[in-house]
Amino acid sequence: MDLIPRDGIIQFSTAFESRCLIVQSWLQAGCEEVSALDKIDCVVIGAGVVGLAIARRLAMAGKECLLLESEDHYGQGISSRNSEVIHAGIYYPENSSKAKLCVTGKTQLYEYCADHKVGHDRCGKIIVACCVDELAILAGIEARARANGVTDLVHLSKAELRSIEPEVEGVAALLSPSTGIVSAHELMTAFLADFENAGGILALNSPVIGIKALHPDYQLDVGVAGGPYRLQSRIVVNSTGLAAQSVASTLKDLASRDIPALFLCKGSYFTLSGTAPFNHLIYPVPEKNSAGLGVHATLDLAGQVKFGPDVEYIDSPGFDVSLDRLADYYRAVRRYYPALKDDALQPGYSGIRPKLQGPEDTEKDFCIQNGIHFGLANYINLFGIESPGLTSSLAIADHVASELAASEH
Repeated sequence: MDLIPRDGIIQFSTAFESRCLIVQSWLQAGCEEVSALDKIDCVVIGAGVVGLAIARRLAMAGKECLLLESEDHYGQGISSRNSEVIHAGIYYPENSSKAKLCVTGKTQLYEYCADHKVGHDRCGKIIVACCVDELAILAGIEARARANGVTDLVHLSKAELRSIEPEVEGVAALLSPSTGIVSAHELMTAFLADFENAGGILALNSPVIGIKALHPDYQLDVGVAGGPYRLQSRIVVNSTGLAAQSVASTLKDLASRDIPALFLCKGSYFTLSGTAPFNHLIYPVPEKNSAGLGVHATLDLAGQVKFGPDVEYIDSPGFDVSLDRLADYYRAVRRYYPALKDDALQPGYSGIRPKLQGPEDTEKDFCIQNGIHFGLANYINLFGIESPGLTSSLAIADHVASELAASEH
């Protein structure tokens, strides 16, 4: 189970007590010399959905793996503040990591959810051209999807759209039957169970405050309650989402020029009161710079409809949902759902995307950085893992495992 530093005592589960010897001196004050018991095969930093998937994959491959999380529970960052959509792989540039990992990960994720009884629904989504000027954009989306290997899109005329979604207004649309929704919490819990069953250990309240390359191993300083604890690992994977750049910057062997800039891109959600008027997820055509997919309608597994997220670049993290944005939401949603009533939208929640592109930049791909290119074997940074990170999580884990295997040869 979870390994939680609390009140100066490590809380061990019986099943993992013998393996917890590697961290028995966790709360000793100061950073002491590393002993044999303080060494471990693999450390994954960050217990969001992607970090959990990676840790699971490495532990199930037989590696002695420790998963470090700075918060007091797993999945408290980006993974708890998204749309919970299983994406089909439609929008991303051909041959990009986002396209390849999303298309592969989607298939893996549906199979995993079915096998592990994780709540999900292959409900499908509809991408709507609200006016004639958007028909060319819709055609471009269809062509890009086909190039990415998404061949199940169905073109809908205005009449066909109205027949399956009577409340949706548009001149034409694309139906994506392989888009769905998933319970992110259930998925992360399942990943964690697999990880622990394979012998992995999760340590909460354990932020990494420093990394040093020892060639070939790595020394990690972890800021726990009793003072910094020093740990040594052969493999390190940095999957900390919004903190990825700051964690990577503590490794002095990695030049600042090799760490991409982080842009904080906030997205807010407003929930719809009353019964869901849709059977599918409803999306407008995406925004011009691909910073977001437009203010769309998504369903959760309980049938609640939420609209969002929008795109708001911010200077510092903040999760308030401002009512100042409400007028823009009504205007955006009524383009495809004109029957939306006044006062039907309520503030929901917000999340922050770890963008690698600024407000005026073109779309940037995932950056899964293998340290071998910088003389750092067995070290991986994951930068800019935004949407479709959840969908791609199992495929990303396979990719990271392959990168590590390649760096060992």
